[in-house]
Amino acid sequence: MNHIQGSLLYEGKAKRVFACENPNRVLIEFKNDATAFNAKKRSEIEGKGRLNCKISSALFELLESNGIPTHFLELHSETLMFAEKINVIPLEVVIRNIATGSLCRETPINEGTILTPPLLEYYYKDDKLGDPILTERRLKLLDLISPSQKEEVENITKRANTILKEYFDSLDLLLVDFKLEFGLNSLGKLVIADEISPDNCRFWDKTNSDPKGRILDKDRFRQDLGGVIDAYEEILKRIEKDLSHAS
Repeated sequence: MNHIQGSLLYEGKAKRVFACENPNRVLIEFKNDATAFNAKKRSEIEGKGRLNCKISSALFELLESNGIPTHFLELHSETLMFAEKINVIPLEVVIRNIATGSLCRETPINEGTILTPPLLEYYYKDDKLGDPILTERRLKLLDLISPSQKEEVENITKRANTILKEYFDSLDLLLVDFKLEFGLNSLGKLVIADEISPDNCRFWDKTNSDPKGRILDKDRFRQDLGGVIDAYEEILKRIEKDLSHAS
């Protein structure tokens, strides 16, 4: 059992955030809870927290090594990581490389269409409102980020997409789309926050031609396909295999 020091600062659908002795640090616990459709569908999947924590840590380190700023500091245990304490910006930044999901439900774009250039979208992070998509004018009206911060968010997201897409391609995985969240640290620096895992990324196995079998992300939970942990384990296995070859 994990012994966590410090008061609970925040609990979300998939993580808990605890205070640390250092006021500029937090300890993030990854839970086994699985949710979809704005938490209308819920379950607990044993081992999911461990997998998401380890995958996120590896991907944050990959981005940091390529000059992309994140809140990640270090792993504490298999389900806990230390991170910078940040002021979260209530935005979800989604970048799509291949059309699927809501994009295909809401437009006539066919599933599997390669998006060139990748499509970058903003959503307002608010469960009660259903995380609605934001137009440019709505984003400006809400005044959540300044024009210069918006430019920086988009530059970081596009750079992260290039790095991650190339990395996963080397692991025989297609990075279909993913969501990033951002915040400002104690120095006012803009950094990537939250997590980068199969919970907020879509991965398709390049070695599997079956439209359902190739899915290695939370769509397996959303679509009742089963094998959620097996899919997440496969992502981590390929990352760890690559890391062992690099060391």
